[in-house]
Order: sequence, then structure tokens, then C-alpha cells
Amino acid sequence: MEKKKRLLTGYRPTGRMHLGHYEGNLKNMLAAQGKYECFFFIADWHAMTTKYKDLSALKKDTEEMVLDWLAVGLDPAHSHIYKQSAIPEIAEFNLYLSMITPLGWLERNTTYKDQLRELGARLASTYGFLGYPVLQAADIMIMHADLVPVGEDQLPHLELAREIARRFNHLYGDYLKEPEAVLSNIPKVVGLDGRKMSKSYGNAIYLSDSAQEIEKKVKMMITDPAMIRANDPGHPDVCSVFAAQSVFNDSESGQIAQDCRAGSIGCVECKRALTQRIEAITAPIRQKREELSTENGIVSEVLDKGLNAVKPVAEATLADVRGRLSIS
Repeated sequence: MEKKKRLLTGYRPTGRMHLGHYEGNLKNMLAAQGKYECFFFIADWHAMTTKYKDLSALKKDTEEMVLDWLAVGLDPAHSHIYKQSAIPEIAEFNLYLSMITPLGWLERNTTYKDQLRELGARLASTYGFLGYPVLQAADIMIMHADLVPVGEDQLPHLELAREIARRFNHLYGDYLKEPEAVLSNIPKVVGLDGRKMSKSYGNAIYLSDSAQEIEKKVKMMITDPAMIRANDPGHPDVCSVFAAQSVFNDSESGQIAQDCRAGSIGCVECKRALTQRIEAITAPIRQKREELSTENGIVSEVLDKGLNAVKPVAEATLADVRGRLSIS
């Protein structure tokens, strides 16, 4: 029997997950489960690169996120779910990789430059932020991952990891895998205000929102300002509600667009249909989450199980790396 390839992806602990997370990555994680040997980790060290001033919510955010992972169907019996900071071998491996990574590689990284402009130099001008891709490389390569799901904007980070692997292998002998990208076609999920759905924008619909909360939020969504009366011809290309319909109700979106342009469907009716569709997606997730939240210690149990599975892999890799570096 052919051995499954190993797929690894990490998520910063952001607390409750919203529909953007679900469409953007969680569905891909679910699809990978069973097809690959999956390593899903909570990137709490990575979160510290920008949240180092206040880490008081880190533990709570981790618990909330793992509950949502389990509620959507990630199964610790078939996937390794673990916390990055529980594996000190990653930090040591990161140190060794940082010793061989040229500063210019990090400074010219386009993702770094973009985030530096977005976040501002005062927040992002730290050693940890600049070295983020090295830690990411350590996360991937200590587990000998074959595949890493990424969006197109994250490709520079993964290519840098591959460069680091090549440099290590050149210096110390062929050992580290060069991880391959699994390109994700991530749809843009618009929030209530028309911008990309984001917790930081306060425009998100969460997987754990009640039916009443979903209805209230969808009613707040921005529609075509030129469509004043229900039977006015609409312009779905400028409507946030239609943008959401095209993601969550794709099979019906063509007909919805046609009806909108003809003025045969009003904004209230369109929002009602979107609410029903979102509720159909989130209701079973919300119910499962509520059941899980009554199980005391479920998150710790899942993380311990994952740690017990992956820590021996990290320990073995680090032992081999130490041997190649003549460190004992």
C-alpha cells in the first residue's frame, strides 16, 4: 500500500472562526483529511509576532478555534491537531535554520514588505517578525511535510522555505524535504460592509452565530444603492449580498443575478434567501460545537493526543539535525 503524503498547515489562534475561514481554509482541511496524513497546528508563536504587546487572550482564542475545528469535522482520529508552542524542538530547529538564512532573503521577501507597510514599522520592526518565514520553515520541515496548502500571496514564504531546505542540504547533506505548494482557490468572502470578511473589521458572520444573529447581520449587508424599490432593475456586480450568494449559493447565483437585473427579486427577498443558505451551512456546525463545549477538557485532550503523535517526529528530526551539525 502506497504511503500517504504528509500535508501540514497552521493557523494563528484568532478565536471563533467565521465564514471567511470556513470557505478559505477549513473546507480544504476537511477535504485533505483522509487523503493525506494531516498535521494541523495552532501557530501561537506566530501570533506573537504581531500580538506581543497583549497575549492575555491567546489561551481562550486557542480553545475557541479548536472547538470550531472539531465542530466542522476535523477529526483527531484521522488528523494530528497540536499546538506549536508545546514542541520546543521547533524553536531549537528554528535557531539552527536562522544561522544559515541570509538576511537578504528575508528582507526582499515580498510578503514581508507588504505586511510591513500594512502594519507599520513601529509594530512590525522586530527580529521575530522579520524571521517569521524561518520559523514557518521549521514548522514544515521538522515534520517532513510533503505538501503545504497556500494561497497565491503566500507562495513567496513557501519558496523561501524551499530555499532554506536547499541551503541546509548543500551544507550538511541531503536530508530536508523541499515542501510543495498545494494552491488553494480561496474565494473572497465579503463581510457585512462589503470589505473582505475579517474579525478585525468587525464585519464577520461567525460559525457559532445563532440563527437570529445571522438574520440580523445579513439585514445589515450593503446592497445596490440604486435599487430603491423592490422591482427596480438591480446591479448584482456592486452588491455585497450577491457577492455572498455567489460563494454560498453558487448553483443558484446565475438565476439570482438574472432576476436581480430584471427587477423580479428585491433586496429583502435576496437577503432572506442568503440567510437561509448560511443558516443551513452553520446550523449543524453550531449544534456540534454546543455539544463539544459541554465536554470538559475536550480541547486539552485533543491537543495532548496530537502532541503525543507528532512530538516523536520532531524529536527524531532534531536528533538527526544535531548529528549533521555535530552538536550533541
